[in-house]
Amino acid sequence: MNRFKTLTAMSVAVWFFAQLMGAALSAESLDELHKKALKEGGTLNFYGTLAQINAARILPVFEKKFPGIKINHVDATSDKLVARAVTEARGGRTLGDVLQIPLENVVQAHDQKLLLETKLPESAEYPDGAKGSFWTASDLQFFVAAWNTNLVKKEEEPKSFDDFADPKWKNRLIAEPRDLEMLLAFAKYKFKSDEKAIAFWKRVALNNVEFHKGHSQLAELLVAGQAAVCITCYSHHYPTRIKKGAPLNYMLTEGVASINGTAIFKDAPHPNTAMLFARWIASLEGQKAMAQGGRTPAHPKVEPVDKTRTEKIYFVSADDLKEFPKYEKIWKEIFRLR
Repeated sequence: MNRFKTLTAMSVAVWFFAQLMGAALSAESLDELHKKALKEGGTLNFYGTLAQINAARILPVFEKKFPGIKINHVDATSDKLVARAVTEARGGRTLGDVLQIPLENVVQAHDQKLLLETKLPESAEYPDGAKGSFWTASDLQFFVAAWNTNLVKKEEEPKSFDDFADPKWKNRLIAEPRDLEMLLAFAKYKFKSDEKAIAFWKRVALNNVEFHKGHSQLAELLVAGQAAVCITCYSHHYPTRIKKGAPLNYMLTEGVASINGTAIFKDAPHPNTAMLFARWIASLEGQKAMAQGGRTPAHPKVEPVDKTRTEKIYFVSADDLKEFPKYEKIWKEIFRLR
């Protein structure tokens, strides 16, 4: 009995210590963390797919905010960055500090036990679908519907995706064949039912959807008037084209959010520097920098510079990614894709 009491007391003590550590993390300011980071050599190894045109505007904001720290941006495709991190870890040396890539690849890195389990204080205001136990959304890409305004009359412009089940859209729709997220997100969050989501997309399929690979290609087909409506397009492709005079419009009432996530490597060589960046990029200030740098911020209180965020958001989260094979099979069957 005494031994049991001792173990219980120890368990309580461990739990209490963990709470104190969590509170310390929450209470520690970014300025205090900056001081710790400077003692690590002044370098942050950033493994990220952030496009150079965006990185050139976003990363210097961090360096200016936290003088003495320079970012070494290791730029490659997401699969190559994960493969590199795995190879380094197996070689006994972790070189990356922060990983910022599409969420599906963040999950792959986590499956390889490369990432730190941590909860950032700055992520408290993020919706559940935009954060997890080892990641926080850095920015979003939205799948929306877009159309050529010369081919779609004002009075027939769609108000929601439900409209595309109408036979009036027959032979007028284009889409990307790999965008199974549309089925998955509709099943999980729009209809909250596999059966209803499948039934909906089957009705859309009756309208003879034409498929083309590449979201930029889809946008250009609309610009050229070679298609009337795209039902799986990226919202960020349209503001710039519209400003240049292209006859386009797009729907922002609802959309599916694809997430780019930020995570910290478990054995990061500069752990305080990595934590500083992860907390900053998740903060209001960091998210404003993301917006000014041309990305759609994940923080619900930070608006993108252009109108790219939808009113209703169906997040494709880390847990959803595990079901990709199931929904990919159904998506291909619905549209008879190979």
